[in-house]
Amino acid sequence: MTHPRTRTYWLEHAWLGTHVGPGVVVEAADGRIKAVRTDVPAPPPGAEILRGLTLPGLANAHSHAFHRALRGTVQVGSGTFWTWREVMYSVAEKLTPETYHALARAVYAEMALAGVTSVGEFHYVHHAPGGARYADPNAMGEALIAAAADAGIRITLLDTAYLSSGFGRPPTAHQLRFSDGTAEAWAERCSVLKERDHARIGAAIHSVRAVPADQLATVARWAEERRAPLHVHLSEQTAENDACREAHGCTPTQLLALHGVLGPRTTGVHNTHLTAEDVSLIGGSGTGTCMCPTTERDLADGIGPAVALQNEGSPLCLGSDSHAVIDLLEEARAMELDERLRTRTRGHWTAAALLRAASADGHAALGWQEAGRIEENALADLTTIALDSVRTAGPLPRLGAETAVFAASAADVRHTVVGGRHVVRDGSHVLVPDVPQALAQAVDALRG
Repeated sequence: MTHPRTRTYWLEHAWLGTHVGPGVVVEAADGRIKAVRTDVPAPPPGAEILRGLTLPGLANAHSHAFHRALRGTVQVGSGTFWTWREVMYSVAEKLTPETYHALARAVYAEMALAGVTSVGEFHYVHHAPGGARYADPNAMGEALIAAAADAGIRITLLDTAYLSSGFGRPPTAHQLRFSDGTAEAWAERCSVLKERDHARIGAAIHSVRAVPADQLATVARWAEERRAPLHVHLSEQTAENDACREAHGCTPTQLLALHGVLGPRTTGVHNTHLTAEDVSLIGGSGTGTCMCPTTERDLADGIGPAVALQNEGSPLCLGSDSHAVIDLLEEARAMELDERLRTRTRGHWTAAALLRAASADGHAALGWQEAGRIEENALADLTTIALDSVRTAGPLPRLGAETAVFAASAADVRHTVVGGRHVVRDGSHVLVPDVPQALAQAVDALRG
């Protein structure tokens, strides 16, 4: 990712963490914000003008890029998470480094159009079908890193350990390409991956059913030694909880705690079906929670105890997961609205808190602590929302945070700036000329 040496932006309105400021000048150099000036009524000479409400760049903290090929297909008929998973496996079976690069490039471009500047890719399709290694054992991960660069966004590749099909069971035929055999072999392979200007390397435990208990610590230790993010699917399904209790006599959260997985650099994804003790363990250890409301409702997973988790000390972030839709504003809105449905009360989070989950706390969960704020020394990543669309016209600009969260959608994103460089300008991606066509071609290649 190359950065322009210097660039000046005049933001008509900007979300500054606690309030909307009018006429904000941002000076960017070498990919970072060097100065912020407020109450500047007119654009300085030579400044690029961003009309609307500018937010810090959004963070999609949980992505499976290849799931984008399932959109629409899995809406035919009825079923459960487990029947959906069989369709997902059929798509995963067709991926190659080349087809995955093409699909991920288009998916990440779609994210940029939705205002996303960083993605956490929970990556476990490591090898060829049947488990054979590519000449470059990290060919699939490298394809994702290259795709993010091509689409102009940052990526944290959360290289995922996926070793078994369930407690005490070997991988199924579909899962052989996910597995390195042991956690030690997983660590050896992903240790070769190199960070780049736009890419950081993290770790993931697919789930307690997919990594044997005696190998959980190996993954946690790898992340600890590198001070890297560590993510894990946690209690997404009650069947996982029941099987864990049968195998180990405890909940998945308790098992992770026993093996040293929980902690401030760890993020549990979904955290849906938790006991009160689970909530205390997660919050008390500073473990984060990534909610993915559009996927959790699409798969009929349930509504997780996000309020209780945050109250216990778990930072919240958001992800689009299966990409039923890619819209971080909808994820933020859905977290609040799902809680309203569950409790029949309103106002569990302010718009400011929801924007923080969609930006600063999401970036932090991905190891980009310097992102997610419009302030000096932060990364120069910006997302501008139109305030004159049919969804956003009418409210006063000072209510921009509320308008963005509770009315706007990804369709209202007008500009996305990453490292001081326009990636989306006036609603068009500047690096991927025709994103719908790129998506259609990439998906068609997997259907053939």
